[in-house]
Amino acid sequence: MSHNTIEINRLMNRFDSHDSVWLFGYGSLIFKADFPFIEHRPASISGWSRRFWQGSHDHRGTESAPGRVVTLVPETGATCHGMAYLVTPEEFAHLDHREKNGYLRLATDITFEDGTAAEGIVYIATQENAAFLGPASERDIARQIATARGPSGPNSEYLLELARALRELGKPDAHVFEIERHLDDFIRVA
Repeated sequence: MSHNTIEINRLMNRFDSHDSVWLFGYGSLIFKADFPFIEHRPASISGWSRRFWQGSHDHRGTESAPGRVVTLVPETGATCHGMAYLVTPEEFAHLDHREKNGYLRLATDITFEDGTAAEGIVYIATQENAAFLGPASERDIARQIATARGPSGPNSEYLLELARALRELGKPDAHVFEIERHLDDFIRVA
Protein backbone atom coordinates (compact mmCIF):
# COMPACT_ATOMS: atom_id res chain seq x y z
CA MET A 1 0.00 0.00 0.00
CA SER A 2 1.23 3.49 -0.83
CA HIS A 3 2.21 5.65 2.08
CA ASN A 4 -0.18 8.38 0.81
CA THR A 5 -3.52 7.30 2.29
CA ILE A 6 -5.67 10.40 1.69
CA GLU A 7 -7.89 8.81 -0.97
CA ILE A 8 -8.32 5.56 0.99
CA ASN A 9 -9.37 7.50 4.10
CA ARG A 10 -11.95 9.50 2.15
CA LEU A 11 -13.76 6.21 1.51
CA MET A 12 -14.22 5.69 5.26
CA ASN A 13 -17.60 7.39 5.56
CA ARG A 14 -18.97 5.61 8.63
CA PHE A 15 -19.26 8.84 10.63
CA ASP A 16 -19.99 11.33 7.82
CA SER A 17 -23.67 11.69 8.79
CA HIS A 18 -22.85 12.33 12.47
CA ASP A 19 -22.83 15.82 13.92
CA SER A 20 -19.66 14.98 15.82
CA VAL A 21 -17.28 12.07 16.37
CA TRP A 22 -14.54 11.26 18.87
CA LEU A 23 -10.99 11.12 17.56
CA PHE A 24 -8.36 9.28 19.63
CA GLY A 25 -4.85 10.71 19.55
CA TYR A 26 -1.84 8.81 20.88
CA GLY A 27 1.14 10.61 19.26
CA SER A 28 1.46 14.17 18.03
CA LEU A 29 -2.30 14.62 18.33
CA ILE A 30 -1.80 14.65 22.11
CA PHE A 31 0.47 17.69 22.05
CA LYS A 32 -0.36 19.37 18.74
CA ALA A 33 -4.08 19.75 18.11
CA ASP A 34 -3.97 22.02 15.05
CA PHE A 35 -7.67 21.66 14.33
CA PRO A 36 -10.86 22.96 15.97
CA PHE A 37 -12.52 20.64 18.45
CA ILE A 38 -15.65 20.79 20.56
CA GLU A 39 -14.19 19.05 23.60
CA HIS A 40 -11.13 17.04 24.59
CA ARG A 41 -10.66 14.46 27.33
CA PRO A 42 -7.96 12.01 28.43
CA ALA A 43 -8.89 8.57 27.16
CA SER A 44 -7.57 5.14 26.23
CA ILE A 45 -8.11 2.29 23.81
CA SER A 46 -7.59 -1.38 24.61
CA GLY A 47 -5.65 -4.04 22.73
CA TRP A 48 -3.03 -1.66 21.31
CA SER A 49 0.50 -0.52 22.21
CA ARG A 50 2.21 2.69 21.03
CA ARG A 51 5.44 2.01 19.09
CA PHE A 52 7.93 4.18 17.16
CA TRP A 53 7.71 1.84 14.17
CA GLN A 54 6.34 4.19 11.49
CA GLY A 55 8.59 6.14 9.17
CA SER A 56 8.00 9.85 8.68
CA HIS A 57 8.92 11.08 5.21
CA ASP A 58 6.73 14.17 5.29
CA HIS A 59 6.88 15.71 8.77
CA ARG A 60 9.83 14.53 10.89
CA GLY A 61 12.14 13.22 8.18
CA THR A 62 12.62 13.01 4.44
CA GLU A 63 12.39 10.32 1.76
CA SER A 64 16.15 9.69 1.98
CA ALA A 65 16.35 9.99 5.80
CA PRO A 66 12.98 9.17 7.36
CA GLY A 67 12.26 9.96 10.96
CA ARG A 68 10.32 7.69 13.28
CA VAL A 69 6.89 8.44 14.68
CA VAL A 70 4.40 6.35 16.61
CA THR A 71 1.75 4.00 15.40
CA LEU A 72 -0.26 1.39 17.24
CA VAL A 73 0.41 -2.32 17.13
CA PRO A 74 -2.03 -4.95 18.39
CA GLU A 75 -1.15 -6.40 21.79
CA THR A 76 -3.50 -8.54 23.86
CA GLY A 77 -4.19 -7.00 27.25
CA ALA A 78 -2.47 -3.70 26.45
CA THR A 79 -3.97 -0.26 26.97
CA CYS A 80 -2.81 2.83 25.11
CA HIS A 81 -3.48 6.16 26.83
CA GLY A 82 -3.91 9.41 24.97
CA MET A 83 -6.32 12.25 24.30
CA ALA A 84 -9.74 12.11 22.67
CA TYR A 85 -11.13 15.07 20.74
CA LEU A 86 -14.76 15.58 19.82
CA VAL A 87 -14.71 16.95 16.26
CA THR A 88 -17.10 17.48 13.39
CA PRO A 89 -16.67 15.21 10.35
CA GLU A 90 -15.53 18.27 8.36
CA GLU A 91 -12.20 18.08 10.22
CA PHE A 92 -11.29 14.79 8.54
CA ALA A 93 -10.10 16.52 5.36
CA HIS A 94 -7.39 18.27 7.39
CA LEU A 95 -6.64 15.19 9.51
CA ASP A 96 -6.44 12.88 6.46
CA HIS A 97 -3.81 15.21 4.99
CA ARG A 98 -1.91 15.47 8.28
CA GLU A 99 -1.89 11.67 8.71
CA LYS A 100 -1.40 10.84 5.00
CA ASN A 101 1.97 9.10 5.40
CA GLY A 102 0.55 5.59 5.78
CA TYR A 103 -2.15 6.09 8.41
CA LEU A 104 -5.67 4.70 7.96
CA ARG A 105 -8.81 5.82 9.76
CA LEU A 106 -10.26 2.97 11.78
CA ALA A 107 -13.31 2.78 14.04
CA THR A 108 -12.48 2.01 17.66
CA ASP A 109 -14.00 1.96 21.12
CA ILE A 110 -12.62 4.80 23.25
CA THR A 111 -12.77 4.70 27.05
CA PHE A 112 -12.70 7.91 29.06
CA GLU A 113 -11.18 8.29 32.51
CA ASP A 114 -14.63 8.35 34.15
CA GLY A 115 -15.32 4.86 32.75
CA THR A 116 -17.73 5.93 30.02
CA ALA A 117 -17.06 4.87 26.45
CA ALA A 118 -17.86 5.92 22.90
CA GLU A 119 -17.15 4.69 19.42
CA GLY A 120 -14.77 6.90 17.50
CA ILE A 121 -11.87 7.02 15.08
CA VAL A 122 -8.15 6.42 15.39
CA TYR A 123 -5.45 6.71 12.72
CA ILE A 124 -3.17 3.65 12.61
CA ALA A 125 -0.27 2.90 10.25
CA THR A 126 -0.13 -0.86 9.73
CA GLN A 127 2.83 -2.86 8.50
CA GLU A 128 1.24 -3.02 5.03
CA ASN A 129 2.05 0.64 4.28
CA ALA A 130 5.20 1.61 2.40
CA ALA A 131 6.46 3.89 5.20
CA PHE A 132 6.35 1.22 7.93
CA LEU A 133 9.83 0.70 9.40
CA GLY A 134 8.97 -1.96 11.96
CA PRO A 135 10.58 -2.93 15.23
CA ALA A 136 14.07 -1.98 16.36
CA SER A 137 15.73 -1.64 19.73
CA GLU A 138 14.93 1.52 21.67
CA ARG A 139 18.59 2.52 21.34
CA ASP A 140 18.56 2.15 17.54
CA ILE A 141 15.28 4.07 17.34
CA ALA A 142 16.82 6.88 19.44
CA ARG A 143 19.86 6.99 17.15
CA GLN A 144 17.62 7.45 14.09
CA ILE A 145 15.45 10.04 15.83
CA ALA A 146 18.51 12.03 16.94
CA THR A 147 19.57 12.77 13.34
CA ALA A 148 16.23 12.95 11.49
CA ARG A 149 14.70 16.28 10.56
CA GLY A 150 11.80 17.19 8.27
CA PRO A 151 9.49 20.07 7.35
CA SER A 152 7.82 19.94 10.78
CA GLY A 153 11.14 20.11 12.61
CA PRO A 154 13.57 17.74 14.31
CA ASN A 155 12.37 14.22 15.00
CA SER A 156 13.78 14.58 18.54
CA GLU A 157 11.27 17.38 19.20
CA TYR A 158 8.41 14.96 18.41
CA LEU A 159 9.77 12.37 20.85
CA LEU A 160 10.42 14.89 23.63
CA GLU A 161 7.01 16.57 23.24
CA LEU A 162 5.26 13.19 23.32
CA ALA A 163 7.16 12.14 26.46
CA ARG A 164 6.33 15.48 28.12
CA ALA A 165 2.64 15.19 27.20
CA LEU A 166 2.43 11.63 28.59
CA ARG A 167 4.00 12.79 31.85
CA GLU A 168 1.49 15.65 32.06
CA LEU A 169 -1.31 13.10 31.59
CA GLY A 170 0.25 10.91 34.28
CA LYS A 171 0.42 8.01 31.83
CA PRO A 172 3.93 6.51 31.62
CA ASP A 173 4.94 4.60 28.49
CA ALA A 174 8.05 2.44 28.93
CA HIS A 175 8.81 2.32 25.18
CA VAL A 176 8.66 6.11 24.75
CA PHE A 177 10.57 6.86 27.95
CA GLU A 178 13.34 4.36 27.14
CA ILE A 179 13.87 5.93 23.70
CA GLU A 180 13.93 9.35 25.37
CA ARG A 181 16.60 8.12 27.81
CA HIS A 182 18.78 6.84 24.94
CA LEU A 183 18.30 10.05 22.95
CA ASP A 184 20.50 11.92 25.42
CA ASP A 185 23.45 9.68 24.49
CA PHE A 186 23.21 10.65 20.82
CA ILE A 187 22.45 14.33 21.30
CA ARG A 188 25.50 14.76 23.57
CA VAL A 189 27.69 13.06 20.95
CA ALA A 190 26.39 15.16 18.05
